[in-house]
Amino acid sequence: MDHNLVFQALADATRRTLLERIHARSGQSLSALASGLDISRQAIAKHMGILEKAELVVSRRVGRQRLHYLNPLPFRAISGRWLKKFEQVRLVDLMPELDEPD
Repeated sequence: MDHNLVFQALADATRRTLLERIHARSGQSLSALASGLDISRQAIAKHMGILEKAELVVSRRVGRQRLHYLNPLPFRAISGRWLKKFEQVRLVDLMPELDEPD
């Protein structure tokens, strides 16, 4: 998994919206995901391709439809590798003057 691809995929608001929609209801078709969005189905397909390349989404063919599901592994990887360590920053590290005695 390429962390750069994951962060690039997450940088776009439309792709984040698509991820939220898949999270809310797993196994949606492209048409269902595009419903209510003000962009073309082709643009949605392009965004979904980027999400799949970043391995954030996996799809499975069921009959004539392709259904989309979240892949939790990249989210866990970036959370463990990147986000958790930044949660550990102490306020004193950000503002050293807070640690000085009066």
